[in-house]
Amino acid sequence: MNFAQLPAWVQAAGLLVASNVFMTFAWYAHLKDLNHRPWWVAALISWSIALFEYLLQVPANRIGHTQLSLGQLKIMQEVITLTVFVPFAVFYMDQPFKLDYVWAALCMLGAVYFIFR
Repeated sequence: MNFAQLPAWVQAAGLLVASNVFMTFAWYAHLKDLNHRPWWVAALISWSIALFEYLLQVPANRIGHTQLSLGQLKIMQEVITLTVFVPFAVFYMDQPFKLDYVWAALCMLGAVYFIFR
């Protein structure tokens, strides 16, 4: 089975995961890797990374919207964002894992319940 044969929500989720990896690096990696450079250099590099995020995110939302409502797409995006951000923060940015991430995830599960019921 190839990617195009998967259900639209699975295609959208896969593209959103990939786009979130780019987004997370564009938004936060400069805090670690470019903190010694002027802010505008970090902004230009971040914008160039964000281009790839948009090249994945726009088709993800178009594909997803064939089966999901706008609210469902947004909540799926937020869950994916948290799922990508926590490992990035812990493993790439060397931040400690905090119980607050668990509480936030539980709140997101509530949001998933209400938007998908």
